[in-house]
Amino acid sequence: MEKVHNYNINESNELMIGNFSAKNLVETYQTPLYVMDEHRIVENMKNMKQSFSQQSLKTEVIFAGKAFLTKAMVKLIKENNLSLDVVSIGELYTAISAGFDPKNIYFHGNNKTEEEIVYALNVEVGTIIIDHKDEFELLSSLATNYYPHLLLRINTGVEAHTHEYIKTTHHNSKFGVSAYDDKTLDLINMINQSPFDFMGIHAHIGSQIFEISSFQQHTIEMIEFSYKVKQKLNVDINYINLGGGFGIKYTDEDRVPNIKEMLKEVLNTADEHIKKLNLNIKKLMIEPGRSIVADAGVTLYSVGSLKTTYGQKNYIFVDGSMADHMRTALYQAKYEAVIANRVNGEKNTIYTIAGKACESGDMIIHDIKLPEVKKNDIIAVFTTGAYHYSMASNYNRLLKPAVIFVNQDKARIVVKRETLKDLIRNDL
Repeated sequence: MEKVHNYNINESNELMIGNFSAKNLVETYQTPLYVMDEHRIVENMKNMKQSFSQQSLKTEVIFAGKAFLTKAMVKLIKENNLSLDVVSIGELYTAISAGFDPKNIYFHGNNKTEEEIVYALNVEVGTIIIDHKDEFELLSSLATNYYPHLLLRINTGVEAHTHEYIKTTHHNSKFGVSAYDDKTLDLINMINQSPFDFMGIHAHIGSQIFEISSFQQHTIEMIEFSYKVKQKLNVDINYINLGGGFGIKYTDEDRVPNIKEMLKEVLNTADEHIKKLNLNIKKLMIEPGRSIVADAGVTLYSVGSLKTTYGQKNYIFVDGSMADHMRTALYQAKYEAVIANRVNGEKNTIYTIAGKACESGDMIIHDIKLPEVKKNDIIAVFTTGAYHYSMASNYNRLLKPAVIFVNQDKARIVVKRETLKDLIRNDL
């Protein structure tokens, strides 16, 4: 059977997701529609865990909840024995509501509020990642009966060749404290002498990183900083959390490394440098998000109308918008798409797929070659499993789409489509 983006095309020239045609899914669930291939998510989780394993070191895979988090997703994470990274009280509440063990939760964020910290302490979150001194002092003032493990977020200064908005470890980043600042050692000393269990350090160089060398250098910098801490303070760094950011393929322009090979290189680099410096590092962690769920997501839209401008630009207007597809406007991200109800055909027209929001920048895909598009066609946009549902908004008072999980011959709603009543529920 012919494929596109690893999805089958049936004999009727329709896109298949699992054992369902996109056309049938639209008839049942309407559009816009977020479709997540549950089987693919699970396979990605298994592959990540298998790839990030080392005999001489303990390893842990922590899913980055900001990429995509619902109660159904939390249950998948739990079933597949991954830990979970959360960055807000909302993500934490979602995890707890879905029955996730708080001991396996890592609580991140550069500005955790008092309310968030108190809630995290009350549910006994396993690990809190400290971003800076003020936050540690706030946590210290609030903790009375329960003292979680702590990691300190540091900046290694490793350059990640990615979009400026998703670089996170340069010296002026809003996240963490510098590995080159002596005040960071003072903070580590303060944490280590507190009632909390200081376990180690965390850093994250950014998202959509394609260079294996960036991760290797990042790993070396983390280990060398651990050596510096041992030499200066006689404090052991037991855990190193390397963050995530593994690049994935959105279009044919993306030259994506093999993640399995990348992780093997990272582990070998870590093992070599830990032994060379005779450090007591017991565990390495990573925090994949996009690389687990992005390629498992497809967004389905219905074509409302078409327009050719005086300047001869061909627009496809769909029933979604930047409210459910923010990344093109925010990051100038690129995507690929097909006409889901008739995938194959002579691609002789260049279109721009635009949304219905009242914004000139509300674009889904610029300049894509497709067969002739007609009103009521279904447009399938690929690789939308990460940072689409999680970034969705009600801009222009638009309703958020439903989310469905497809697992071979089963489909189920995991997030209901918003209604007009939902939209005004909190209005007074």
